[in-house]
Amino acid sequence: MTTFLLFIGGVLIFLVGLAISVGLHELGHLLPAKLFGVRVRQYMIGFGPTIVSKKFGDTEYGIKAIPLGGFVSLSGMFPPGKELRPAKNPVTRFFRRLIQDARDASSESMQGTDESRALYRLPVYKRIIVMAGGPVMNLILAFVLLAVVVSGFGLAGATTTVGAVAECVLPVTAKSSECTASDAASPASVAGLKPGDTIVAIDGTTITEWTQATAITHASAGKTLNYVVLRDGKELTLAITPQLTTRYDFNADGTPVLDAAGSPVLVEMGIAGISPEVGRVVAPISDVFPLMGDAVAQTGQMILQLPQKIVGVGEAAFSSAPRDITGPVSVVGVGRVAGEIASTDVASTTDKLVALIGVLASLNIALFAFNLIPLLPLDGGHIAGAIWEAIRRGWAKLRHKADPGPVDISRLMPLTFVVVTLLFAMSALLIYADIVKPISVLG
Repeated sequence: MTTFLLFIGGVLIFLVGLAISVGLHELGHLLPAKLFGVRVRQYMIGFGPTIVSKKFGDTEYGIKAIPLGGFVSLSGMFPPGKELRPAKNPVTRFFRRLIQDARDASSESMQGTDESRALYRLPVYKRIIVMAGGPVMNLILAFVLLAVVVSGFGLAGATTTVGAVAECVLPVTAKSSECTASDAASPASVAGLKPGDTIVAIDGTTITEWTQATAITHASAGKTLNYVVLRDGKELTLAITPQLTTRYDFNADGTPVLDAAGSPVLVEMGIAGISPEVGRVVAPISDVFPLMGDAVAQTGQMILQLPQKIVGVGEAAFSSAPRDITGPVSVVGVGRVAGEIASTDVASTTDKLVALIGVLASLNIALFAFNLIPLLPLDGGHIAGAIWEAIRRGWAKLRHKADPGPVDISRLMPLTFVVVTLLFAMSALLIYADIVKPISVLG
């Protein structure tokens, strides 16, 4: 029963985080729109029937029943267009109806509103700010969440505390990992270093990261170093002379250094015979930036591979093929992962909390990247339309031609219909796959 309640708790935490993420995304559109004078008719969190709403000024703010999205209704999304000619072909007639419906809805949103408050009347750069505000808000939220993890809880890694002290130092080419009577004791064990000792300084250099200690030790073979360690609340100074030993060479990112033939490179270095205790290492906020860059790049790569990944999800959902753990998941799948994290008994409360924060950070990075895809109805489609308008107007100006006016992106409604249909089909497939063959992050 407790496990079930924890699972539900994890799902609820995710849903609240999702609602906040969506709310801030829409706030990213709302604030610049109001700043630039655009009339915002509605600001809604969720879809479906309205649970509660309140009108302030000319904007209705509310919460709807299904907390899986949200929207802001901006007046004058599309400029008035030329009247479309009747079409005999039913498909063409349907698509032209979509275009006209979009224009009619845009015109209706301007009723009782001055024409200057229409979104399409804004300068291009202001429209881009309005449409990019949502994704940027998600990026900011992801940064804040990752900063809480990195600088608040810390990331799993090597601490400055000694985790183990080797009895002896064996060469990398040794056939056995067991020490023998003929093997000399390790310098650390000879000096009396013990597991649990925290390295404070080495020869006057303050140690804040384990990599500092290893760098000094590796470069000091045969040289006696004064290790200052903290043991039971007291500082002790131990004299340790690193032993010259052959080891594989590694790059800064942990990958082995290879020679021209592709074989690992061996180097001689000083070894003390100690290894670190693994724990949470708090890092400065500046360390969040590379993490964000990697996460955005990985998400972008996932989006580029989405068609191929979706095919794989379909094959797994309707066959005995395994589900790709690195593949896309629906909101249902992410909620299940959150519940699984919260209910596991193999992690501490802190580790669970950090993992849930990481899930929400990943969600916001996905919202940022996905919404910038240059297709309507996504924010990136509106941004692409504004950029195209700037290019068209700039080209006309260079040629001393008349201003061609705003770009009528309502003409892209047929393409928008196709995109929406594909998104709906993809969502349905992912939800089905997450129900019949869910991804489990804990194995």
